[in-house]
Amino acid sequence: MCRVFAGQDPEGYRQINRSIRIAGHSTSIQLEGTFWTLLDEIAENQGLTTPKFISKLYDEALEINGEIPNFASMLRTTCALYLRGHRPSDDERLQLKREAA
Repeated sequence: MCRVFAGQDPEGYRQINRSIRIAGHSTSIQLEGTFWTLLDEIAENQGLTTPKFISKLYDEALEINGEIPNFASMLRTTCALYLRGHRPSDDERLQLKREAA
């Protein structure tokens, strides 16, 4: 087995719950620590807090898809897309910062 994967820090895959307000309702989301770290980074790069980023992502996904069958899984795949280089353009980031202000 590859030591890079097998020898990783257990804190990275420890389950962490965070309470976040989405669509006016307080909810708890459970993800591994590594995903929370990535979501914090994504939000910061867009000039948003992590809760604000997650709330906007939820609203936009509902608008586009009509439903979100498993939001925690969507957050994990958001992190995977981010790691693969799928990032908002500079114009999109500027618009997000203006909306957040």
